[in-house]
Amino acid sequence: MQELIDIFKALSDETRLRILKLLEHGELCVCDIVAALDIIQPKVSFHLGVLQNAGLIKSRKQGRWMRYKIDDSDIFKRFLILSVLEKLSEEVIKEDKKRLNKFFENKDDKLEVL
Repeated sequence: MQELIDIFKALSDETRLRILKLLEHGELCVCDIVAALDIIQPKVSFHLGVLQNAGLIKSRKQGRWMRYKIDDSDIFKRFLILSVLEKLSEEVIKEDKKRLNKFFENKDDKLEVL
């Protein structure tokens, strides 16, 4: 039962939903998410930790960067994420995506962008 509580708590925050919506389009590093959401890195890391503890996202280390993506290994969680993201329009993260694209344009290391 605690696992379900953790999942629904993770999905009950607007910032975490915005992060999931960004990750719907592919893997991102913390710096990408910071730029997209225009919030400080510790807050982003906190929200990523909540999502990861709930089993909704997973991470991998690439060089000095941690990269995050939606964890689709559990069919229930994947279905739940898809259902939630389907209810969020692209309008919800329109400004986030605009900031992210601008960040990508200015990013020095183009190999980091997926």
